[in-house]
Amino acid sequence: MSAERLLLHATAIAIDGRAVLLRGDSGSGKSDLALRLIDAGARLVADDQSELHRRGDGIIVRSPATIAGLIEVRGIGIFRLDALAEAPVALIADLVPAENLERLPARQSETILGLALPLIAVAPFEASAPAKLRLALHAFTAPGLPAMIAE
Repeated sequence: MSAERLLLHATAIAIDGRAVLLRGDSGSGKSDLALRLIDAGARLVADDQSELHRRGDGIIVRSPATIAGLIEVRGIGIFRLDALAEAPVALIADLVPAENLERLPARQSETILGLALPLIAVAPFEASAPAKLRLALHAFTAPGLPAMIAE
């Protein structure tokens, strides 16, 4: 891919039109967490593989054509969903075991395609994981409450 494109091992969902990249190894909970978010109103953009494209001052995510609209539901099969064709990336969430989470981590970001994106770590199998992602997305990208308190 060119310098303005990148293929990531990540699942992308959109909440209120803004994409969250869920990154993790195979079996780490990307599709499981995405499915719970979709069940609560989020939209699938890409499952397991995400194409990132630089567009002006933003990064757009879409699914590779061969898997567009498909999500793997472990233990059941592959399903076709009404997915978004693309969405602007607003947050990266690295999926980690709960014991590896810091209680009060410092704010982090990661530069992808020349742009810094907010980065958080989430334990995907915690019941609160979908709510934590929604709070973080709002805190990093939207005006008003909820606001993160920085030290």
